[in-house]
Amino acid sequence: MSLMGNLNRALSATTGLQVRRAAPAAPATAPPQPKGTGAKPGKRPTPVYRCPAPGDLATDRLLRRPVFIMSPVRSGSTLLRMLLDAHSQLYSPHELHIRRLEVDFGSRLSQRAMSALDLERGDLEHLLWDRVMHRELVRSGKDVIVEKTPSNAFVHRRIRDCWPDARFVFLLRHPVSIARSWHEGDPGKRTFDEAAADALRYMKAVDNARGATTGGHTVRYEDLTADAEKELRALCAFLDVRFEPSMLDYGRRDDSQVVKGLGDWRDKIRTGRVQSGRELPAEDEIPELLRPMCAAWGYSS
Repeated sequence: MSLMGNLNRALSATTGLQVRRAAPAAPATAPPQPKGTGAKPGKRPTPVYRCPAPGDLATDRLLRRPVFIMSPVRSGSTLLRMLLDAHSQLYSPHELHIRRLEVDFGSRLSQRAMSALDLERGDLEHLLWDRVMHRELVRSGKDVIVEKTPSNAFVHRRIRDCWPDARFVFLLRHPVSIARSWHEGDPGKRTFDEAAADALRYMKAVDNARGATTGGHTVRYEDLTADAEKELRALCAFLDVRFEPSMLDYGRRDDSQVVKGLGDWRDKIRTGRVQSGRELPAEDEIPELLRPMCAAWGYSS
């Protein structure tokens, strides 16, 4: 069995994030695993990593103050990133899914060598994430990168540990509108109830990230589509850049610019301008499953 295979067995019970704030005296290990609760075959253990201290950022990170849009699926994040990308200083690419970029050790010696540098697998993954995003920012010729992958909300703590100076924008939308849009995207794949339950996972993750963040900025999709200039002016102030009127007309997009599977790709987003949002659901149209989230986000009493 390979070295990583042995590690997978030893760490298969790991849950949650293991953050190394300082170098451990011995390699980190996971607690014993109760019988009958083994991880699924092929599941990798949760990586161990450290959160760089402020004094280490100059050597550990290339990016400075990256921006992350935390949003559920089908909440307008592609529209928001198009508007922001039209700014001369802001670069907002398609969804990057950096959290799925993983690092592995090819040998015992490579692991020993990295450990001697105080770098565990999670540390190496963070260096990779940072390098990829910095590369794209440099290629864009702009100053600030804005990343909008919805699944980032599930790892908001790790993103915050990777970039301690990161800034967070929270994009909210009426939960029923999210569920309907998620269902309409592929009605043959899931019923509305199934789409609502799946979308609710993202909503809860965003809500958790929002509650754990101090100093973030919240945007509502309904407000953005009703008065884009007002919302963008407030967001630009949060990002320390001047509002640019050209943001309101981000330009038509074709298949090379709007990629299916990496954000919204439908006709509305291709028009190059903000379109009116759908009518909000009536109170009696809110399913029981979504009522708590509607209340938490101020969409119902």
